[in-house]
Amino acid sequence: MVKISFQQPAAGLKPEKEAAAATGANYGAKAEVLLPHDLEEQPLPFPVETRKPLSRIFYWTMMMLLLLLGLILTSMYVYRYFSYTFPNQYGLEDQEQEMLCQLFYVDELREQLELHENVRIYLGENYEQISIPMPHFGESDPADIIHDFQRGLTAYLDISLDKCYVIELNTTTVMPPQSFWELLVNVKKGAYLPQTYMIQEEMIVTEHVTDVDQLGFYIYALCRDKEIYRLKRRTARRHIHRRAAETCHHIRHFENTFVVDTAICQKL
Repeated sequence: MVKISFQQPAAGLKPEKEAAAATGANYGAKAEVLLPHDLEEQPLPFPVETRKPLSRIFYWTMMMLLLLLGLILTSMYVYRYFSYTFPNQYGLEDQEQEMLCQLFYVDELREQLELHENVRIYLGENYEQISIPMPHFGESDPADIIHDFQRGLTAYLDISLDKCYVIELNTTTVMPPQSFWELLVNVKKGAYLPQTYMIQEEMIVTEHVTDVDQLGFYIYALCRDKEIYRLKRRTARRHIHRRAAETCHHIRHFENTFVVDTAICQKL
């Protein structure tokens, strides 16, 4: 508590003079102020820091973002790991997802022939690559084929002509990678397709391809530094008198439950 002491005014002075006299008498004197004991020991309040909640929010936000990024990267790694190792449970021989296929088929003359081809299935990239070596009896040309299901394109590289041919993917004759791989596994096990038949398709060379960007990475890698031509399917059978006006090269390949004889024809 604060204690203030007053002196009685001198007798006979008026109130104004008494006040002045009292003031003059006490001029220079020290005024003693007594504060409560509790108030003296109470620490002075510090300003409240308003940045602490914001810094904590920022810290937890960064932690959550890092955790989310780690989960995304882990998921991508696990997906790619299983996409590449998934074919191993079907008896995959190496990491390139490659299988050598050998089968017998009957051609249009009812003759039994043998077909060899090297097949690579890329489930993650959703495309197939088929390599046909030089056949024993010369009924077709050696070739490399790519079926790109992402682009919806098929490319034929005729090794004998050293030329590439591109056409829209025909999903009615070409099985998707997953189904085709399961079929190849059954063929290799000997549990399915001991002998098959052959169908024929004819294609016509239409134009030279100059814009290779639209072909995609895989077809571009196959046809790089080659002459590239676009193909169109022939819907009707050609007449006999037209055979002398064009030349055709055949590529026999296996990409379904049957063998396909692809005739690529070009006008002379």
